[in-house]
Amino acid sequence: MRKKASRKWGGSLFLNDMFCYLSKNYRGIDGAGNKAKTDIERVLSEAGFCNIGLRQSRDRNVLRGYFYTLASVLKGVCMLRRGDVLLLQYPFKKYYAFVCRMARLRGCRVVTLIHDLGSFRRKKLTPEQEVARLSLSDVVIVHTEAMKAWLLAQGLKREMVVLGIFDYLSESKPEVVNTGTEGAARRLMFVGRLDSRNDGFVYGLINRPHVYELQLYGNAYEPEQAHGQVDYRGFIQSDQLIRTADADFGIVWYGNSLDGCQGGEIGDYLRYNSPHKLSLYIRCGLPVVIWAEAGLADFVRTHHIGLCLSSLEKLDEALAALSREEYDEMKRNVEAMARRVASGHFCRTAVGKACEVLGYETPFDQPSGK
Repeated sequence: MRKKASRKWGGSLFLNDMFCYLSKNYRGIDGAGNKAKTDIERVLSEAGFCNIGLRQSRDRNVLRGYFYTLASVLKGVCMLRRGDVLLLQYPFKKYYAFVCRMARLRGCRVVTLIHDLGSFRRKKLTPEQEVARLSLSDVVIVHTEAMKAWLLAQGLKREMVVLGIFDYLSESKPEVVNTGTEGAARRLMFVGRLDSRNDGFVYGLINRPHVYELQLYGNAYEPEQAHGQVDYRGFIQSDQLIRTADADFGIVWYGNSLDGCQGGEIGDYLRYNSPHKLSLYIRCGLPVVIWAEAGLADFVRTHHIGLCLSSLEKLDEALAALSREEYDEMKRNVEAMARRVASGHFCRTAVGKACEVLGYETPFDQPSGK
């Protein structure tokens, strides 16, 4: 790696000076998207990456936040130097294309880490528009092999690196021992937005005959849709949830159907993406229940950290067939995975590979997550 004169801003000295990221205003980190992005900024900052924008802020005022992010973008493109590698988190709203083009003009390379695809989540872009934007990058970090295959099929010709799962940084640790006693009613947790229009499967789980106990965390709960037993616990901060979760499994599912992930705003998206809630469940010390055709189903199978089901109608049967020994093995595997997720392992690995694709030595001194 070639040496450069150290870049300083505000008295700070950056260890990996040619590797940069661009911070912005986040309207709090209660949502999964902002939590994931601020975690990545923290991993990069701790590795000595240079934030070329303004310091990260968390102003909930829309107007102030808009102008703060704009100022951060303008400062950032002025700070870029030839040979820099800039990591951008996508989507970056209207600024993404502008920053990519300015980076190219200044002789820099761009690595894009995808959080959401607009052509899936809110349908505000066509696949062709999405690919055109991502093509402004040099390397793209995708969630799963399925997302990589989909983007290739849509015509993206950039190099792609697979992330796997998102890291989840928190000082909290589980304080509750979940035993998963064989033969007992299993306790299942779902964390998310609970409106019946987009995640109607939740009410299907509540209303069907079952032996499991169901715990719900989140907003937009519709009690008039629930005709069976459920333990609704409202919204709590993730740090508190990690400490207090007392379930045996976390559910990773989208849409309105118990038979696969269909309908709702994002439905089939689980085939391709890496849901942040999976990482949260792992930090809670919980094995997961996930759709068998999800993009992360192979990850769950390979690491033996949960159950992969084609339908939630088979949930009771799958839980009854699970032995105490099998559950205990899942718990041990989840605990090992939680240490990697808590250390920034997956971000470090993917960003390091992306930099190597560009011909740079990895900017990380040594791998994290034993």
